[in-house]
Amino acid sequence: MQRRAVLSALAATGALGALGARAQAPTRVNVGFTAVADFVTLFIAREEGYFAARGLEVATTFIPLNPSMPAAVQSDSLQIGGATPSVFLQAVDGGLDHVVIGGGGMTSKSVTGVAFVARAGSGIRSAQDCVGKRIGVPGLGAYLHVAFRAWLRQSGVDHTKVNFVEAAFPQHADLLRGGSFDGVVTADPFLSRIVASGVGYVASYYTTFQPEGMPTILYTARRDWAERNAAAVKAFRESLVQAATFLREPKNDAKVRAHMGKYIKLPPEVLATMQINPPSPVIQERQLQYWVDAMREQAMLKTTPDVARLIVR
Repeated sequence: MQRRAVLSALAATGALGALGARAQAPTRVNVGFTAVADFVTLFIAREEGYFAARGLEVATTFIPLNPSMPAAVQSDSLQIGGATPSVFLQAVDGGLDHVVIGGGGMTSKSVTGVAFVARAGSGIRSAQDCVGKRIGVPGLGAYLHVAFRAWLRQSGVDHTKVNFVEAAFPQHADLLRGGSFDGVVTADPFLSRIVASGVGYVASYYTTFQPEGMPTILYTARRDWAERNAAAVKAFRESLVQAATFLREPKNDAKVRAHMGKYIKLPPEVLATMQINPPSPVIQERQLQYWVDAMREQAMLKTTPDVARLIVR
């Protein structure tokens, strides 16, 4: 009788232990990224163990074109997608119930790692020279495209008179070389390689005309997923904040670049000179409102989004 009681107690203890182990199992999250440095805090948080320390098992998936992010999030192929603000807002405007849970990089007037690069021999030197030309962008309606159209508008050029064609970053040099495009809106490391090869030249560092501190990447999720996984959302954002602190420390520069190179496959000599936008892990309403206003100026939104409702704290 006594032996039976001991066995029952052990069985109960084992069952409780199994339940505890299941309760403490890490939350699995698949995060989508594109090949730009604005995702560096994601890479740092994963490589430095910040996600794991907060009970997150984070996988990452490379997405060639940013406008594909919302569909991947909606289908649950990704739980979190690193969408540009314009891609996110267009998805919401189209009826998807997605929310912002954190941010990647943000604009800085000192960063010249993004530019409008004209094909050698094209003669393009100004915004006015773009009229009637064929310009490649890494995502129609994505950040670089919308920001470029804002620059055209600021320069007195009607963006509808420019022919935009979508093409992934790695294709830019070949498309310029072959004469398919008159110019491309591109970013490092592709920007530096194009210029160094002589295939193209910088016609404008057009993002330096934007205000400081506007987000370039938003980490987004389906609202229902974010509500069911509130603790995971908080842990994800806290990990990005910790990664941002790591990024800001000059002593960590070599490790930062090594982490970045692992994900976006850059040789050491390119990594060594690449500029990195400052981080914006926590997104404020005013930052998102800037993009709403810019997109409404370009007639890209049918509705007026309530930015307060789109950000999860």
